[in-house]
Amino acid sequence: ARVLNRALDVDMGLDARDADASEAPHTGTTIVACEYAGGVVLGADSRVSTGIYVSNRASDKMCALNDRTIMCRSGSAADTEALAGYVRNIVSQHEMELDEIADVKTVATIANQIGYQNKGANQGRGLSAYTIVGGWDKRCGSQVYACTAGGNMIKERWTTDGSGSTYIWGFLDSGWREGMTREECEAFVAKAIALAMSVDGSSGGCIRLNAVDASGIHRTFIQGSDVPPVLGELSQRRGRPEIARHGHQGASGGMML
Repeated sequence: ARVLNRALDVDMGLDARDADASEAPHTGTTIVACEYAGGVVLGADSRVSTGIYVSNRASDKMCALNDRTIMCRSGSAADTEALAGYVRNIVSQHEMELDEIADVKTVATIANQIGYQNKGANQGRGLSAYTIVGGWDKRCGSQVYACTAGGNMIKERWTTDGSGSTYIWGFLDSGWREGMTREECEAFVAKAIALAMSVDGSSGGCIRLNAVDASGIHRTFIQGSDVPPVLGELSQRRGRPEIARHGHQGASGGMML
């Protein structure tokens, strides 16, 4: 389609980015996506940090790209929001041409191509954006795609990204099983994120879940006080600003997901 051909050559105008972007950090978040019988569940924590200071305790790191596809975002808050906006615009035009909802793989391909063509945050320009795209469509059912900074788009049964993902790969690998119900998968994803939040200083706040199936997108919110302690940690003291234990600061002091 004409719209998709244009999507493969989107320049987000990042050539003039500050030289400080050469010191762009690693991601600081925890995002998870898993398939279950009939759909997918995507989840994320809500902490956004600027350096060691937590600038937002309740950020929504997931966004709908159409009625059946969700993107989980990690990296620079500004970069990932801009990327999602470009993708939504192109997907909506593509759907007007097709007169139907775009397939999950098509949406993930658009996101991956735009992200790759504008990459290079560690070279003084480009995006600091790392994404997971998941959803459901009538052709292929439930799908999860990990979109890497190197341009790879990998179809997975489950995947995770962000600084907190380091601590939960083993838990996800041993705990995921085929044929889970939606409720089981939501509980599994929530526990994985809670585990990451308990040990990763750049992950925290509350937990948001999005389940996507043939009937649409179903959202669940778990506020911070309801996140179960998974390692016997003490409850957070209230009335004091949150400080990330080892947060990362983005280019020019930008906020990091």
